[in-house]
Amino acid sequence: MDLRATFEQWLRELTNLPTASGYEDAVVDWVESCVSERPDLELDIDSGGNVFVTQRRPKTQAPVLAVAHMDHPAFVITSIEGDVIGYEFRGGVGPAYFADAIVDFGKSSARVVDHDPVSGTGSAVLLSAAVLEPGDLGMWHFEEREVGDGRFAAPACDDLAGVAACLAALERARSMPDLGHYGVLLTRAEEVGLVGALHAAITGSVPGDARLLSVETSRELPDARVGDGPIVRVGDALTVFDQDMTNLISRAARESGISHQRKLMSGGACEASAFGGLGYRASGLCVALGNWHNRGNLTAVEAGNGDATPMTEEIDLEDFHGLIELILVAVGSLDGSDPTETKMRDRYQEGRRYLGRGSVGA
Repeated sequence: MDLRATFEQWLRELTNLPTASGYEDAVVDWVESCVSERPDLELDIDSGGNVFVTQRRPKTQAPVLAVAHMDHPAFVITSIEGDVIGYEFRGGVGPAYFADAIVDFGKSSARVVDHDPVSGTGSAVLLSAAVLEPGDLGMWHFEEREVGDGRFAAPACDDLAGVAACLAALERARSMPDLGHYGVLLTRAEEVGLVGALHAAITGSVPGDARLLSVETSRELPDARVGDGPIVRVGDALTVFDQDMTNLISRAARESGISHQRKLMSGGACEASAFGGLGYRASGLCVALGNWHNRGNLTAVEAGNGDATPMTEEIDLEDFHGLIELILVAVGSLDGSDPTETKMRDRYQEGRRYLGRGSVGA
């Protein structure tokens, strides 16, 4: 199997794993299995459960860590009384999507009968007999549907597609002489407030000289469409990212010839803001995501005239493969120097003769 097919298989496997904030164990198990087959890689887990995958070879540069989160919005069973399930929903989804919604808990299904959008708690009635227990995870029930050519649909692209891209880039980097300093950080509990990333930053499990690349699937926007290429992310809904890092990545992406976009993806917040806000150098890469957080018809629903239908999330496969390439280009660019200041000073020297009266010939 060639690498492209392998990476798409990883994408399929990871984005269909059950996961929720605090319940990312299936993803961790998958990653541990992958790393165990590669003796040149090392896996460490910090005190918050975040997973670091790094290369064992010598390093001369400060580390670059691609960061992706292992959780996705989902239902967590908190109680079972007869055929009534109590749940906590962990993640950001508006109340319209819960009305009479069908939720799949493994091979069993239940219908939501009440939901409190403030606490995220509610209850659902089982539609058939089931053996379940507190801590089991549920996901929206998705109707079968056709997706466009070249598109990929799955329950949890956000951010398991990011996990797949980070690990795929690491698979490539293993054989690249200059990228021994590249590693991957997979975080927990992003969907409930960037908690895993904040833990890694505050406790110092991330080295102080590390450069962080938040790798996400970010809500599709009118000027950042699915299928238009991977994105150098200038910022998110909270912050703008490290200027020098973003400029270096943008320049390298242009020079590489990779089809890409450069955008402020303001649909949500990502872990670059968590790290940047706590003093780390951080920037971001992403692909545009359709049906963000499984919210079909989201723009119309927000406008008050759409049908709130849970749907699988969608990305473009060429965007995904481009993101892998973009990660590698970004890592290779970050030990360069940003020429912006020199260019601005040269531009000033060339144009300063236009300033002020009597400046001709000055």
